[in-house]
Amino acid sequence: QVQLVESGGGSVQAGGSLRLSCAAAVSVEIIRAMGWYRQAPGKQRELVALMRGGDSPQYSDSVKGRFTISRDGALKTVDLQMNSLKPEDTAVYFCNAKYTIYSDPGFEHNEWGQGTQVTVAS
Repeated sequence: QVQLVESGGGSVQAGGSLRLSCAAAVSVEIIRAMGWYRQAPGKQRELVALMRGGDSPQYSDSVKGRFTISRDGALKTVDLQMNSLKPEDTAVYFCNAKYTIYSDPGFEHNEWGQGTQVTVAS
């Protein structure tokens, strides 16, 4: 099973920056994509940014131009640099890994981190 360890987050004033990091520990799984989702109070969890293999990063429209996702070559560590933060970015941010296993390569599993709070004060 994939295990995800998140770090970063915290509180910042509007216009400030924060960086989130996530490291994946795997045994037999193959990670296909890693990224970040967020969930604000009373709202559904939504995609923030995702990196899948050699593809270009995918970003939510609300964070384009402000957030940057990066990863290591093995796709086992992913970082999210968040600049020009806004109060509406306040949420719990979850690391996500999408992976397959050798015995069933056609099915993509999801693993989630425990979440880290990001609070942006106006």
